[in-house]
Amino acid sequence: MAETFSDLVAAEDVLLFVNAAVTASGQREFRSTADEQRLSLDFLHAYVRVNYRPLYAASLALDINDHNAALVVERLLRHADEAGPQEKRLEGRLVAARLATLPPPRVYRLFDALRAARVNNRRTRAVMRDWLASRPDLAHDAVKYRAGLKHAVRHAHLLPGGTELGDFLFAPRRRARYDDPRLDARRRARHEQAALYELPFTVAEGFAARHGVPRAVFLERMAPRMTRLERLRAQGRAGVPAAGLAAMPLTRLALYALSLGFEERAARRAELTGALRAAARRAAGPHAGTWGRVAAVLDDSYSSYGSGVKRRRPLAVALGCHFLLEALARPGGYAPLWTSGSTDPLMARPWGPTPLGARILDALETGPQRLLIVSDGWDNAPPGLAGEVLRVWRTRLDPERRTSVVHLNPVYDADGFDVRRLAPCVPTAGVRDAEDLPSLVEIAQFAEGRTGLAELRAYLDRRVALFLGDA
Repeated sequence: MAETFSDLVAAEDVLLFVNAAVTASGQREFRSTADEQRLSLDFLHAYVRVNYRPLYAASLALDINDHNAALVVERLLRHADEAGPQEKRLEGRLVAARLATLPPPRVYRLFDALRAARVNNRRTRAVMRDWLASRPDLAHDAVKYRAGLKHAVRHAHLLPGGTELGDFLFAPRRRARYDDPRLDARRRARHEQAALYELPFTVAEGFAARHGVPRAVFLERMAPRMTRLERLRAQGRAGVPAAGLAAMPLTRLALYALSLGFEERAARRAELTGALRAAARRAAGPHAGTWGRVAAVLDDSYSSYGSGVKRRRPLAVALGCHFLLEALARPGGYAPLWTSGSTDPLMARPWGPTPLGARILDALETGPQRLLIVSDGWDNAPPGLAGEVLRVWRTRLDPERRTSVVHLNPVYDADGFDVRRLAPCVPTAGVRDAEDLPSLVEIAQFAEGRTGLAELRAYLDRRVALFLGDA
C-alpha cells in the first residue's frame, strides 16, 4: 500500500521529535538560552503526544536522553485519559522499563513534578508503588534522597505509619536510635564525626563541612565508599587517585579527558588513550571492524565548547565518536579529519571557525564506504559550502550512493525545533552520547525521506519488543 502524504508528514514529525529528545536537555546551548530550549521542547512534547501518542510512548524504547524520557513519562501519566485500555497497558510496561534505567534522583524529581501538578490517579500511584518496591534498598534511599522519598510516599500514600523507615522520614525525633545502621548513622552524624564515614559520599560531604573536617582527610577516608564518578570528580582537587577509567562510559570518559589541562593529558596520554579505546571497543561490540573504510569529519570549532552548563559537551561527543569509529572501521581503514586541522584528538580544544565544506571534500577524496559528520551544523567558512558539496556529490558524483553519508548533530536548535541539517540529501540524526552512534546511524535512514510511516512503525515495534524483552 502506497504511503500517503499525511503518512510521510507523520514520519517526519516523529523523527523530528526523536532528534530533539536525543539531544535537547532544556539547558543553555551555545546559541540558545535555557528558556528557549524549554519552550521549544514543551511545544514538541505536546504536539507529538496529542497527534501520535502511541509513537510518543514508543520513544521510551529509543536512545532518548534521561531529561526527555522523564518528560515523556510525566506527560503520559498526566494525560492518561487520552489513551485506551490496550494503549495504557503497553504504556505502563514502557514506563516501568524506562524508570528502571533512570538514575534515582531523576525519578524522584519526576515524582515531585507529578506531585506539584497534582497528578495522583490510580495509575500514577501504581507506578510509584512498583518503582519503590523494585528499589534494592529503601533505607539507602531514605538517607541519600530523603526529601524525594518522603514526598513520593506521602503523595501516593505508600508507607504505613509506625515503621522505622516511616519514623525516620516523618518523625525523626521519635526514636532514640534506629536498628538499621544507615538510618542510625544519619542520626549520629549530627554530633559524631565517625558516623560520617558510614554515610553515602554526597550526604557525608555536608556533615563534614559542618564538623570542619579538612577536605583532604575527608576524601581519603571516604575513598572506599565513593562511586567511580565521585572519584573522578574528586581527582586533582585532593590527590584522590582515579580507578577503573577503562570501565567508564565512552562519552563520560571523553568529558573527563577534556576537563584536564594539556600538560596532564600529555603526561597521561597512554592511560587516557587506552581507556578511551577500551570504552570504544565495548560500545562497538559485535560491530567492531565491520564498517569497512570509514572517514569522519569532526567539529572542534569554537562552538563545540557548548555552554557554561554543558561545558565541552559537543566536543566530547566528537572525541568519543572518533574512538568509536576507529573501532568500527576495518583495521587501518579509518580517516579522521578535525575542522581545526588537528591530528592529535587527545589535545582537542574548542577553537576557530567551522570549515565543514573543505573537510568533507578531503574526507571524500579518501574513497570511504561510510562518511560520518559530527557537527552542530553551523558551516561558516565559507557559509553553505558543506551543503553544496554534499548536494553535488549525491546528485552528480555518487547518485548510486556507493558512499553512505550521515550527519550526527549533538546540539538541539530551539528555533528550528530540530537539530540543524547540512543538506536535504543527507540524513541527520541527533546524538547525545557517542556510544549510541551505531543505533543512530540505523535510524538516520528514515530521515532521508525514502521511507514512510509504515517502515518507521515497524522499526519502533522492533525496538519496543527488544526493550521490553518480548523479542
